[in-house]
Amino acid sequence: MSSVTAYRSRALLRSYLTAGYALFIVYASLSPFSGWQEQGFDFYAVLTSPLRQTYSWFDAISNFLAYLPFGVLMGLTLRARLASVWAVVLATVAGLLLSAAMEYTQMYLPNRISSNLDLLTNGLGMLNGALLAVSLVPRTWFFYLLHWRARFFRREHWVDFGLALLLLWMFAQVNPSLPLLGNVFISEVARQPFMPPPVEPFSWLESLAVMLNLLMLGVLLCTLLRARRHTVAALLLVLAVIGVVKFIAAAVLLKSWALLLWLNSEAMLGLCAGVLLMFVIAGLARRYLVRLGMLVAGAYIVLAQGILDSGTPSSAMRLYQWRFGHLLNYNGLSQTVMLVFPLLLLLYLWRGARAQEE
Repeated sequence: MSSVTAYRSRALLRSYLTAGYALFIVYASLSPFSGWQEQGFDFYAVLTSPLRQTYSWFDAISNFLAYLPFGVLMGLTLRARLASVWAVVLATVAGLLLSAAMEYTQMYLPNRISSNLDLLTNGLGMLNGALLAVSLVPRTWFFYLLHWRARFFRREHWVDFGLALLLLWMFAQVNPSLPLLGNVFISEVARQPFMPPPVEPFSWLESLAVMLNLLMLGVLLCTLLRARRHTVAALLLVLAVIGVVKFIAAAVLLKSWALLLWLNSEAMLGLCAGVLLMFVIAGLARRYLVRLGMLVAGAYIVLAQGILDSGTPSSAMRLYQWRFGHLLNYNGLSQTVMLVFPLLLLLYLWRGARAQEE
């Protein structure tokens, strides 16, 4: 791979991830995007007001941590083009501008509170993330990470969009209030402690949705990996990572009796069927693989969004023991990603097919 292609690839992937995280921040800051009205606030007064006395440490830490990854991604993106000092300065300014825009817009949402301390902690998170990013670039292990990416994944520049899609898919799947690879929120009814949950009828449609979801992931991996023979192994590795992270998230966020509700029989059947089908699909010629991937993504959209009822983000709130807020935003963001992912996958497959013809 030429140095120009390698440079472009690194910059593209980082840019995709930075843009995606910025959209996450906008969603978390402004959802549910309803109830807009003029409340008579002056933004300059918000910026110059005394720091809030009721501001909790959790608020400060959560705002700091929310912008820390954004600072890392923005710093890595700018460092691919600029010197370290300019990368840190511009990344911090970009984070402050986005945070200021969110605080200003929140003045029109009655259920949101604009705060200058939010802006301060967001900026500190952005600054620390950017400093961390420029300190990572010269590290030896970071170089090996880039080498590993070039060794196992295809070298076309459009593949970077596919890698960003893979990470986007993984983000949505770690939500513990969703079955493994499912799209229907778990809405366990209230019951007495230490009593077994009521038996619910088996849903073949949910198993089908899980299978189609896994096939979308499998097709995506087939187009990303340089060696097709590694597809099933990579698929199982991704599923193992998702399972471990999902279990940890469930242990932290869910009540004890809901710890393994995401591992249901519908998900297990869909997973087994999908993995078996991937042994056949992985050997298809590329043009047939792309067409099949588009068909699978279209079928998933029809099934998941037109036939199955995924429920509302609040339908699973009974499962959680987390008391610090932001869960509705988290569930809503997961639902939005599951809706957008197959559409983006269709765009990616179409773009890849066009690139192969050129």
